[in-house]
Amino acid sequence: MLKVNDLNVHYGAIHAIKGISFEVNEGEIVSLIGANGAGKTTTLHSVSGLLKSSGGSVEFMNKNITGLTADKIVRLGIGHVPEGRRVFQELTVHENLELGAFAVKDKNFIKKEYERVMELFPRLKERRKQLAGTLSGGEQQMLAMGRALMSNPKMLLLDEPSMGLAPIIVKDIFEIIKSCNDEGMTVLLVEQNAKMALSISSRAYVLETGKIVMSGEADKLLNDDNVKKAYLGG
Repeated sequence: MLKVNDLNVHYGAIHAIKGISFEVNEGEIVSLIGANGAGKTTTLHSVSGLLKSSGGSVEFMNKNITGLTADKIVRLGIGHVPEGRRVFQELTVHENLELGAFAVKDKNFIKKEYERVMELFPRLKERRKQLAGTLSGGEQQMLAMGRALMSNPKMLLLDEPSMGLAPIIVKDIFEIIKSCNDEGMTVLLVEQNAKMALSISSRAYVLETGKIVMSGEADKLLNDDNVKKAYLGG
């Protein structure tokens, strides 16, 4: 479904992503794990068109999307939930969700998807008239996910969904990610909580200073001594 080939990204003279290649098959949850500064967020931004790569290619559903603008990539079916949530704080929950559907023309779909998001996130239903900036961190994360789902994505990019959240909320968020995947949503997950990420993933790639240093089935990486030592506190 997604193929990243020899991707390179520079920030000026800094070579942030150094020729990485990976793929995500339809129906999978695939995680990118690694320490701060490894290049995980940069990789997602390159896939979703928020950052221009300096080399390599990105293919989505057999279409080369390298260099396309972010709004065109959304229309092709990639939803991005950014790090730090980035909700529109001065708008209500309802208005944020409406904006998520900016590229969808089917009004019936928008109505049905809005109802599904309300079912998926009951707290948002209770707070739909509330300003997004007044929500808790966990509620804002739910809103960011709901907003991405409103774009009718075939694939969801999730950047650090557990960041800054209480453990009980993290558990809820990951259950929702798993639930979306069970319904057929393909997910590319960037997450510092490597144990949690690997527990719901099919496969994973380990990034270190802009390079993929390890990859494999998630359950095998969970039990790998090097991964345990570096990322799981083992």
